Amino acid sequence: MIFRRFSGRFLTAIPDSCKLKFEAKRSFRSDAALEAIANALEEKVPNLVLYNYPSFSGAFSALFAHLYHYRLRLPCLILPFSSLIPFRVEDLCLEGFERCYLLDFVVPKDFACQKTACEIVCFDHRNSALKRIGLIKEEHKKRLKIYVDTETSSSKAVYKYFSSKLTDQRSSEVEALSLLSVEDKTRVESVLDYIEDIDLRRWMLPDIKAFSFGLKDWRSRINCIINPYMYEQLLKISSADLIAYGNSYFSSRLIDAKKLLKLNKAFKIRLGRGLYGECLGMRADGNHQLSDELGKLLSLQSSAAGLRPIGAVTFVQRNNLKMCLRSTDAITNTSEVAKAYGGGGTSSSSSFIIRMDEYNQWISKL
Repeated sequence: MIFRRFSGRFLTAIPDSCKLKFEAKRSFRSDAALEAIANALEEKVPNLVLYNYPSFSGAFSALFAHLYHYRLRLPCLILPFSSLIPFRVEDLCLEGFERCYLLDFVVPKDFACQKTACEIVCFDHRNSALKRIGLIKEEHKKRLKIYVDTETSSSKAVYKYFSSKLTDQRSSEVEALSLLSVEDKTRVESVLDYIEDIDLRRWMLPDIKAFSFGLKDWRSRINCIINPYMYEQLLKISSADLIAYGNSYFSSRLIDAKKLLKLNKAFKIRLGRGLYGECLGMRADGNHQLSDELGKLLSLQSSAAGLRPIGAVTFVQRNNLKMCLRSTDAITNTSEVAKAYGGGGTSSSSSFIIRMDEYNQWISKL
């Protein structure tokens, strides 16, 4: 088989029976993605991989699929799959592929009910995935392989899956293959631990918030169609580097918040007109991006002043007055106030929209 290189991967293109269908749908997805599918079908590439975009668990899953097929020199087409503008079955022509991997999302209903010999293998970790699977008819589940584990992130599950498959491929001709090199293994597995901590909403690992912030800068790079170097870049991501970057950013924000707090005198706020006690607060119009840091600093000051350990930061947002409540105290629940006024959040961090006349009833200068 003759292969073409497209965006750093072996790809291939479309039988005449599907060409008219694709011509009519070129505006549905990018021309590059549709051309890649067309080439893959024409050259009879057997494996199609779709990964959840812009999910980091999806992107790393795509990396492991790429490494597996690359190690064994197996042709495959890998594409990002967005739930906002998803591919349809008719766009993909599943009957032209032998196997379709869906990474970090459950098989869509129209994929499941298709009468095709194409095997579909999907991975997910969300509780909502279990509900969606329940809606698939039993007759359609026979050709599906669905891996859903709510205690393991999709990226880890896919990593283990392709590592195991690669191990099973060993023979007298192909020996000692591994998905990751010794140099990459520890670094990548550390990143997967942190991504799993975020995916499963545990937020328990050291410096997880700093890691999460550092990772955000990578979001624009995890589309393999427009970034042909995505796989090489993902392999080089270091959790230590991301944490250092995130901590540096948060440190600079804390310094800015302290400066702002010195310039703007805090005042007493009677939460719910006093129903929920009193705390310290301030206006942060034009500096709402520092509301988290300001709230936590005010929480400490409020506690030291003998008030409730809550910091209230208020600012104008889209013609509305928004109040953000923060607490550094493990017992205090700020959300009870936020929920009473139509907002929400967690015990340590919550917010809500408040009318100006109501707000004026809450404030009193120290």
